[in-house]
Amino acid sequence: MLEHLEGSIGPAAALTTSILWTATSILFTAAGKRIGPTIVNGTRIWMAVVFLALTHRLLAGVWIPDVSAGQAGFLALSGVVGLSLGDQALFISFVLIGPRLAMLIMATSPIFAVLFGWFVLGETLAGVAWLGIGLTVGGVAWVVLEREEKKVPLVIPHRGIGVILAVVAAGCQAGGLLLSKQGMGHGWLPASEHLDPQTATFVRMVFAGIGVLPILAIHRILNHRRQKAGTNSESKPFVPSGFLFCMGGAIAGPFLGVWMSLVASDLSPLGVAQTLCSLTPIFILPYAILVDKERISPRAIFGALLAVGGSALLFCTPS
Repeated sequence: MLEHLEGSIGPAAALTTSILWTATSILFTAAGKRIGPTIVNGTRIWMAVVFLALTHRLLAGVWIPDVSAGQAGFLALSGVVGLSLGDQALFISFVLIGPRLAMLIMATSPIFAVLFGWFVLGETLAGVAWLGIGLTVGGVAWVVLEREEKKVPLVIPHRGIGVILAVVAAGCQAGGLLLSKQGMGHGWLPASEHLDPQTATFVRMVFAGIGVLPILAIHRILNHRRQKAGTNSESKPFVPSGFLFCMGGAIAGPFLGVWMSLVASDLSPLGVAQTLCSLTPIFILPYAILVDKERISPRAIFGALLAVGGSALLFCTPS
């Protein structure tokens, strides 16, 4: 019984990640409407760095983590690939093809994770885990297809680029989780030398913050040119509530959410962790019904139940 409970910690952390990322998506949406999405994207990571630094000082007793060069290298790549490049590709794909299609493509990230885990770490999954992943991904895809099914133009400009960027974002999300798991020491270091997930999250976030600086600099230059030319820019007046929403989103997402995702990948196979971390479209449904007053069809409810059933199967999978 105790072994079963210990084996459920990883999947439970992954489900917690999905819940936290649902909250952060709501908070960042509110913040973006007030201060602009680019300011939110740049601010969120460095807010999280501050929270993670304080937490690391409290838990480990030091400000600077003790990590090897190899671990730092994997975590640096993880931060840049998963949080800097991956999120940027996803945000652009939202604009080019819309959130419905982009989120549908993002539902393939567990497939990337399974392949990466098998090829790089030698992780294999039992048949029940494959069934759970299939049901969960199918349920998420079903919900995403239903929730924003509206009349759209037959021809979407730059559709091909948007689809490619969404695929890149899905691969980057799974790749970032893989690199984080390697950064903790899985696959090449003995268990006694593995990093704690909180420490790994802190190091990863610092490098993600460094990686996003060139993106912000380029955006600032382009925005300045738009202002001089008199065209639309993303500049907005200072709105205190926007930064409060941004702080709340940073706590729920880059701070606690990313931390829990690394706990999940540390204690579960990569494909299982990524699948259970990808349930945001399911958990957003109550908010859509109660707050946004959206009408959710029986089809979407069935998709949610399918995903929940698949998630339950993953809890039965030995880690």
